[in-house]
Amino acid sequence: MTTTETERERAAGAATYVGRPVDRLDGRAKVTGEARFAAEHHYPDLAHAVLVHATVARGRITAIDPAAARTVPGVIDVLTHENAPPMKPPPAFSALDLSTFVSPTSVNYLATDEVHWSGQPVAVVVAETPEAARHAATLVRPAYQELPAVVDFAAEEPGAVPQKGNPLQPAAADKGDAAAALAAAPVKVDLRFTTPPYNHNAIEPHATVAVWDGDRLTVHEGTQNIAWTRKHLAMRFGVPERDVRVLSPYVGGGFGGKGMVWAGTLLAVLAARAVGRPVRLALSRAAVYHTVGGRTPSTQRVALGADAGGRLTAIVHTSVSRTGRAGGMAEPITAATRHLYAAPNIHLRQHVVQLDLLANSPMRAPGEAIGTFALESAMDELAWELGMDPVELRLRNEPERDPVGGQRLSRRLLREAYAEGAERFGWSGRDPRAGATRDGRWLVGMGMAAAYHPSLVLPASVSVRLGADGRVVVRCGMQEMGMGAATVQAQIAADELGVPLSSVRVEYGDSALPDAPGAGGSAQTASVAGGVLAACDKLKRSVLALARRAPGSPLRGRRPARVEARDGGLYHGTEGESYAAILARAGRDHVTAEVKPSMPLFMARTLLEHRRWMKAACGAHFCEVRVDRDTGEIRVSRWLGVFDVGRVINAKTAASQLRGGIVMGLGMALSEETLVDPRTGRIVNPGLADYHVPVHADVPRIDIHYLDEPDPRTPLGLVGIGEVSITGVAAAVANAVRHATGRRVLDLPITLDKVLPGQAPPP
Repeated sequence: MTTTETERERAAGAATYVGRPVDRLDGRAKVTGEARFAAEHHYPDLAHAVLVHATVARGRITAIDPAAARTVPGVIDVLTHENAPPMKPPPAFSALDLSTFVSPTSVNYLATDEVHWSGQPVAVVVAETPEAARHAATLVRPAYQELPAVVDFAAEEPGAVPQKGNPLQPAAADKGDAAAALAAAPVKVDLRFTTPPYNHNAIEPHATVAVWDGDRLTVHEGTQNIAWTRKHLAMRFGVPERDVRVLSPYVGGGFGGKGMVWAGTLLAVLAARAVGRPVRLALSRAAVYHTVGGRTPSTQRVALGADAGGRLTAIVHTSVSRTGRAGGMAEPITAATRHLYAAPNIHLRQHVVQLDLLANSPMRAPGEAIGTFALESAMDELAWELGMDPVELRLRNEPERDPVGGQRLSRRLLREAYAEGAERFGWSGRDPRAGATRDGRWLVGMGMAAAYHPSLVLPASVSVRLGADGRVVVRCGMQEMGMGAATVQAQIAADELGVPLSSVRVEYGDSALPDAPGAGGSAQTASVAGGVLAACDKLKRSVLALARRAPGSPLRGRRPARVEARDGGLYHGTEGESYAAILARAGRDHVTAEVKPSMPLFMARTLLEHRRWMKAACGAHFCEVRVDRDTGEIRVSRWLGVFDVGRVINAKTAASQLRGGIVMGLGMALSEETLVDPRTGRIVNPGLADYHVPVHADVPRIDIHYLDEPDPRTPLGLVGIGEVSITGVAAAVANAVRHATGRRVLDLPITLDKVLPGQAPPP
């Protein structure tokens, strides 16, 4: 059954909250300005810090003179490698300690004269006002001994080396003999794709307020990973974890860019220790580009072989991406290709080059977002070669088991998503000929693509407190980046305990709370939900134990499995008691339950489950584009996304998440591109004036539908919705442009020069 937002709201009953389009509980605080983000916290004697960035890609600082900066009125100090307090060096990533994930680079800032990329922070100016700090920073001009730097991705691509994988993200796969099968295939396509670098542009640029009280540290930080940020800061500054508090109740977007501890955070804490005052360091948009990694560029080859009936006989997908020589994690570009289509012969390889550039960072659906552009574009081109409908081609190649690993599919409704989307979008009315549909000067095309992202659940510690007044407090140090995390967990707790939603308060965004996993990999909602469910169950058992010991209680002797939480109490059929009555009789003003899963045991079970079952979110995109026949201007005029994302907890926030991913994908498809000077390694468009994200005029009406079918092997049937909707978007646009113009664009972004009349179509 497919449920739209309106239909879902109309059908919602008063008895349960899960699935209803509940308004975000923090909505009023955000629209009234009551919510304070990281840079908006004030302390007495607060100082302001600004970074000074290196202007060479690789070298050594031979001289750095802060004298001119120190003369600026209001300047408190200028920190360089010559006078900065020491930090412990960053740890290397280790699978034995996953918290090392938040350490993106091997560079120990202001502890070395070495420069590893253009934009690396080489000094910090601290002043009484941000204006004084910014001006003084322009007066710090280091001298360098430049060293040979490797910064041109295209030039270095031929020297790429095999990428190292891990059990959850393999970098290679072989099944059968793909090369031989491709050579023998009666119908085939063999295409080379490129995608550029992309940068993070969250509405809230990175900012930190750091406060030392002796050796106790408080940090206000917009982070996607509170617990691991605390652990990292404790290690780098040599203090116990218990003496570090990270506060992050509101985060203005993250998308992976705030999942690591970047230079701004560390240097704000360092500066605060050096000057003995609270320090705010709020990065400019350009400083975000210079110090926070983005998505890697890629080149990809996708070759597909099929028989005359459209059955795939061979899939080849290889990729080259980049990391920084001083850090970065290679992306799983071929990940979706492992799972999307059945074929007897599959060859997948990922390669990587190291450049003297800033370490790359996870960015919404790292790997899958750019990998699906290539795979789904190639599938569309194969459909043209076969003279077959693109939807039909995908339906003919739907797997019964995971194509590479052979695992059983926990739940996969991609066939249903294709069928639902095609019907709702009017796909049957699409003229199969390229360039045949016109509306005045506009060439009109329709395209579609699959969406796919694996499901992940991590351990989350949660405590739940039930008061005698019926009020419930859920405590978990999870992150809220605008997706409604606290709202959905309140809905879950209200249903599990049978209390009104208005009686549930969720405390989050604080490292003093029970640890939660980071908000990444589309895992937070399901992970925390698992903790909430376990804690609520434990609490109900504790309350039932109190009732069962009481003479005359209607719950005396009742087993937990036969007791239902509803109407503010526990009931067996028509008999039961309110929580208030049970706690009053027991002389208790509250009951608390807490769960703390073991990370090693949890991950061992996760790996075992991964070997048996393939769990993922998936979906189908359908879009219509209009291309001006004279100018090449491209406009997306209609969009429909149909998704299989397991059980939907909140119809409103879920649709918002899915739309947001599509909008981000439109930017990737049509306008976004980080321009790196291949001679100097310098980013030449570090700001929103030249790096073009979609604006309202670029975004059409986006219709969202979802197949509300729970996954039987995840908490509450949740799968994760944060990333799946960006996958396949760029391909759907490219496929629609191909239908409108007859031109296959292989290189993102799809700009007007690539579709202008009179230009030869790409080979």
